[in-house]
Amino acid sequence: MQERQVTVGRIRHKLQDPFFVLATQNPIEQEGTYPLPEAQQDRFMFKIFVNYPNFKEEFEIARRTTTSTQEEIKPVLTGEQILELQRLVRRVPVTDHVLNYTLALVRQTRLSEPGAPKFIREWLSWGAGAARHAVLILAARRGRSSKGRTHVQTEDIQQLALPVLRHRILTNFTAASEGISTDKVIERLLRDTPAKEGELTKDDRFKKIFAS
Repeated sequence: MQERQVTVGRIRHKLQDPFFVLATQNPIEQEGTYPLPEAQQDRFMFKIFVNYPNFKEEFEIARRTTTSTQEEIKPVLTGEQILELQRLVRRVPVTDHVLNYTLALVRQTRLSEPGAPKFIREWLSWGAGAARHAVLILAARRGRSSKGRTHVQTEDIQQLALPVLRHRILTNFTAASEGISTDKVIERLLRDTPAKEGELTKDDRFKKIFAS
């Protein structure tokens, strides 16, 4: 991903923009493989859980995969158009309140952060890095621009917090013994962090986070 190239044998193939990387992890096929190290997981923007399809979706899968009919794939965007959209995303406005809210969520995951909740120190062994808030904000900007809204709101950050942060924080033995996953940690942070403008700056705990 970072090298922007793929090596096959002794031949290097440089990847043209735009490109992205997808990786799958099947929980029942781990023999002979190793879990992806945290440092490599951190390079991914999202970690998404794919559950079983609902009845209608599975019906459509069964219909399409058991016939000789082939779907015709039609491109909807060119590479240049995608690059232009990527540039436009960064122009979607984000208020200081939304920035403060995002930073509050991310910084609370760090054990040494002044104002971090007690449950963070009890359940986590490592918090999210300094780049996570930028990823979260960019993801929210992309989501809003695709839906036609001209600015980002705290609810956009809330909707994306799980897929953006779940693979960037590490739970400890205490959390594992209590059945606490990274998702449950993030969900509690979302419940305990005020989203309305003005509430964050009035809370003494968050004043410590902003002052550190």
